[in-house]
Amino acid sequence: MITLLMAGSISMVFTLFLTPLFIRLFKRLAWGQFINVDGPKSHHVKRGTPTMGGIVLIFATLLGYFIAVAVTNRPLSISALLVLFLMVGLGIVGFIDDFIKTHRRRSLGLGPIAKLIGQGIVAIAFAVLAINFPNKDNLTPASTAVSWVRDTRINFDLIMPVGLGVLCFILWVILIVMATSNGVNLTDGLDGLAPGSSILAIGAFVFIGFWQSNQSCFNPLLDPNTIAKCYYVRDPLDLAIIAAAVVGALVGFLWWNTNPAKIFLGDTGSLALGGALAALAILSRTELLLVLIGGIFVIVAGQVVIQLTYFRLTHGKRIWLASPLHHHFEVKGWAEVTIVVRFWIIAGLLVAAGVGTFYLEWISR
Repeated sequence: MITLLMAGSISMVFTLFLTPLFIRLFKRLAWGQFINVDGPKSHHVKRGTPTMGGIVLIFATLLGYFIAVAVTNRPLSISALLVLFLMVGLGIVGFIDDFIKTHRRRSLGLGPIAKLIGQGIVAIAFAVLAINFPNKDNLTPASTAVSWVRDTRINFDLIMPVGLGVLCFILWVILIVMATSNGVNLTDGLDGLAPGSSILAIGAFVFIGFWQSNQSCFNPLLDPNTIAKCYYVRDPLDLAIIAAAVVGALVGFLWWNTNPAKIFLGDTGSLALGGALAALAILSRTELLLVLIGGIFVIVAGQVVIQLTYFRLTHGKRIWLASPLHHHFEVKGWAEVTIVVRFWIIAGLLVAAGVGTFYLEWISR
């Protein structure tokens, strides 16, 4: 518990007090945001605002976690390191995209295919590593089973021929990682929207990891009367610690990212946050529950898919005035702050539904 609180506090202090230094550095490097000419006109005033704020988040998370475990003499956890691997790996993909934008002074960076290939490579490496490194109880960080609140009976390694099960699991992880990271990326369009929503979603895994740790099947202090409710999750408390570090970093960063934002996440930050969220869901065995916990990202990404599909099928017609969804409300005349706060409310309700579902499943047993 001390490690968890320390990780969150250190990362929050880092972003809260040191982000202004990064803002000045990014301005000196001319790492400013370029605005799409087809976007809302109100966004043109944001041109030149420092971007790549994800670098600050990643540094804060790394420092928060490693300093906390060092001070409290807690051993490094392979599960926490895997979360960091996916977060940093996708952050690098996002950084390349952001760097191309700032270097070439345009609003487009990596092409869609190149970005997906980068995400896929990182996801494959994560998936392969996650089903290795068994502990003394022969439990690997991830399992080849599809999970809801815990692993279901749909296990790729058992229902598929030898070799194909692992391949199907890797494809499943790629789908989760791409959907989550791009969902967060699409939501990052208004000041504070993605960071605030991510605080709520990733914060849910602080509770989930802490509860799974208390109710772990390998906890020697577990009440024998609740053994049927226990969780087969490796390193759940360490997942809660790394989630707390990310949340702490986001809280401090949000101070500078709220309207009018002094710095933007950039793809560096949005892809990194999506990676952290996907990794936490996969390693805590709550993959399908991510549809609720990350519900705001699902809604935004789903709206974009529907809009683009309808646009192509009807040769130019639209269902909404703009996409992603928050831009639709901007075109309708809603104030940016109003949209952000209302989206936060929706995100919070969906996170509450996800955490409530997680806890009700435990009670039902």
